[in-house]
Amino acid sequence: MKYDDPSLQVRVLVVDDHEPFRRFVSSTLENQPNLQIIGEAQDGINAIHQAEALQPDLILLDIGLPGLNGIEVARRIGQTSSGSRIIFLTQESSVDIVREAFNAGAWGYVVKTQAASELLIAVETVLQGKRFVSSGLEGHGIANTA
Repeated sequence: MKYDDPSLQVRVLVVDDHEPFRRFVSSTLENQPNLQIIGEAQDGINAIHQAEALQPDLILLDIGLPGLNGIEVARRIGQTSSGSRIIFLTQESSVDIVREAFNAGAWGYVVKTQAASELLIAVETVLQGKRFVSSGLEGHGIANTA
């Protein structure tokens, strides 16, 4: 799929165990004409099942999930839904965890405290085929790259 074509619908799966935050993310993305929320999950196992069944183009994924953490979820999704691009949306800001997230297949990494200002930028950047890292994390040897 060519993600940067504005006429195409990008199918999105939102995964977060905190319902109010999941709703914030979904409602933010639903206002974009080319983004369609096709599913939501509240834990890691459910996320894997939905990703396999729905084959989303984009997955917004928390790390701190019950049952199975987001890093492991990303690894497993990479085996069953390899066409999906993953953006981690999490409270974790440790450099080691950010690196591990990218090693697990992430295209983007947004710290939740920055979500209001960076979520749509991250989505647009990743859909253009570039990596995105939340502001404040780039100085730790992790940078936004094409």
